Amino acid sequence: MIETDIELLKGIANKLRIHSINATTAAGSGHPTSCCSMADLMAALFFGHMRYDAKNPKHHNNDRFILSKGHAAPILYAAWAEAGFFPTEELLKLRQIDSDLEGHPTPRLAFADVATGSLGQGLGVGVGVALAARLDKLDYNTYVLLGDGEIAEGAVWEAASLAGIQRLNNLVAIVDMNRLGQSQATAFGHDADLYRERFESFGWRVEDVDGHDIEEILEVLGGVGLNQQPLAIIAKTYKGAGVSFLQDKDGWHGKTLNAEEAAKAVAELQPSSKSAAGVAIPAPSALPAPNNAAPASYPGINYNMGDLIATREAYGAALLRIGEANRAVVAMDGDTKNSTYSERFFKKFPERFTECFIAEQNLVAVAIGFGTRGKVPFASTFATFFTRAFDQIRVAGISSANLKLVGSHVGVSIGEDGPSQMALEDLAMMRAVSGSVVFYPSDAVSTEKLLETMAQTRGLFFMRTSRPKTPVIYSNEDKFPIGGAKIVRQNDGDKVTVVGAGVTLHEAIKAADLLAQEGIGITVVDAYCIKPLGKAAIKAAAARTNNIVVTVEDHYAEGGLGDAVAGELSCDGVKVHKLAVRELPRSGKAEELLAKFGIDAAEIVKKVKALVAA
Repeated sequence: MIETDIELLKGIANKLRIHSINATTAAGSGHPTSCCSMADLMAALFFGHMRYDAKNPKHHNNDRFILSKGHAAPILYAAWAEAGFFPTEELLKLRQIDSDLEGHPTPRLAFADVATGSLGQGLGVGVGVALAARLDKLDYNTYVLLGDGEIAEGAVWEAASLAGIQRLNNLVAIVDMNRLGQSQATAFGHDADLYRERFESFGWRVEDVDGHDIEEILEVLGGVGLNQQPLAIIAKTYKGAGVSFLQDKDGWHGKTLNAEEAAKAVAELQPSSKSAAGVAIPAPSALPAPNNAAPASYPGINYNMGDLIATREAYGAALLRIGEANRAVVAMDGDTKNSTYSERFFKKFPERFTECFIAEQNLVAVAIGFGTRGKVPFASTFATFFTRAFDQIRVAGISSANLKLVGSHVGVSIGEDGPSQMALEDLAMMRAVSGSVVFYPSDAVSTEKLLETMAQTRGLFFMRTSRPKTPVIYSNEDKFPIGGAKIVRQNDGDKVTVVGAGVTLHEAIKAADLLAQEGIGITVVDAYCIKPLGKAAIKAAAARTNNIVVTVEDHYAEGGLGDAVAGELSCDGVKVHKLAVRELPRSGKAEELLAKFGIDAAEIVKKVKALVAA
């Protein structure tokens, strides 16, 4: 690059600083000094190095940029405005309710693949994006810009570990090492050697740069992909760089400049600032887009009524069947694939399977990354371990991510492993996530059919699978729409409606048989879709049974099936009585635990008799 180009990029960096300051001052909130520290990095990346179509941020072979340091959103917006994606005047609408330029990036913006700002998540997503490029044989690179403060997050190092194991030479992590955190200096300040040692220990190639020397930045960026290692760039920068009264000054994090201070800062920057208009941005290569089209239908299934099959086993069978028909399906696991049965997919399609090891935050983040690239990602582990990744799941909801989570080993019915392994909070957790759909199948047929729906429907899904073998109760032709529920037992004169899901549905069926021997009829409903709940079917059943409903679930009482039913129907005059796990469980046999914690057939019988007698 010739000298005049370097000077132009320096000028663009100052223009990005001006935009960030003016936008945050207009908004009255934001992080202008965090933007200023990374301005030279952004100018070098967006206008001196990356290949992308500025008019088409979704181009399949654009270099990808993830701003993990999401609070610096104004400078990301400024870069895309200077690239010509939208008018720079729009930057002054930052953080306004009628603008998509929010305080932290979200995918409302075409150039933001994921929501960021909950620190520590961007690198894991970047790993998924980079793996997708390798799978699709595309030559785009993925650049993740992190703040030095977020390096304290364990999720960063989960991602760094997997990137090193996978030897992702198409992945670049850039650490904006500006030394100052939110409330004080970061733990390691400007100790670049420490960051170097940490990344190198995970198998990364590491380069140190002066984060305000554009020529040096470009030289290092020119070495992306030269070996079989991911690249970490440790950029020494200064918060507030470029503005004399802000640079390296404490107490400015998340603090905007008033009008007078902003004018003073702009006056200092303006003489050397330059617009990026007319800069020739290298186009992405012409490699063809991958074929991620879903098939019109999937091969049928063939189960026999009464077959004893655990729903976790059926998940493995369904994942393989669906994966054979849909090449966009990818799978990953957290070293539990022999228990979740995702290993069936792994054995057939190892190139489409990513072992994320025991690092559930990264497991979810990688899946999110795959989903941004047109893949249908299924991530599985024990359901209780997804609680460790709740923040990633929560942000996936904000991102409107295409994400499929399957959690096995739920409830006390897992038996002897004890309470640390028993998912008893997962329904509450997943119901609370924006836009989520929550499935809880009771047999192999419903598991297979619901997994098809997950593959065919874009969005954030969670499926709960069980360890015990349960009988097949549905025909191979049965359908299970989102927001539905199935009546599995119903007769004229039924006194109570019992709603179950998973193993408790089978306990409800046993209870119905026992009660029938005593002349008491109950309607049994399979709430296979917990969110959105099959309200219509349950309400109709309740209306036929004196508006009395008993829910029974292998989950804590808070936030699960019972609360879902009560929340939907109590305002309609339906009385909901909840059977659930109400104390800390312990090890034991599955049937012993179901009885001990009051969610087996005997307890259902007891509860129904009491209600009928009342």
